[in-house]
Amino acid sequence: MQNAVILINTEKGQVKAVAERLADVEGISEVYSTCGRYDLVAIARTRDFESLAELVTERLNAVEGISDTETLNAMQVHSRHDLETMFSLGW
Repeated sequence: MQNAVILINTEKGQVKAVAERLADVEGISEVYSTCGRYDLVAIARTRDFESLAELVTERLNAVEGISDTETLNAMQVHSRHDLETMFSLGW
């Protein structure tokens, strides 16, 4: 399994539309809208590095409204908590 965090900026006014498109892309497991330097954060989970490379260089390039991305390739897991627990507000 190859995991990555993809930091995404969108064209002006396109955050929601891009997030919805990304949620339908194979290999993207979650999409979060954020405030700060990046508009969106997508979590990618693919079977291997080649699949991740194809996701980033081909499938994401086909998503209309993305202006810039930065991919952070996960090297090691340092927590046994799943993402849902990590991002939960405890409600």
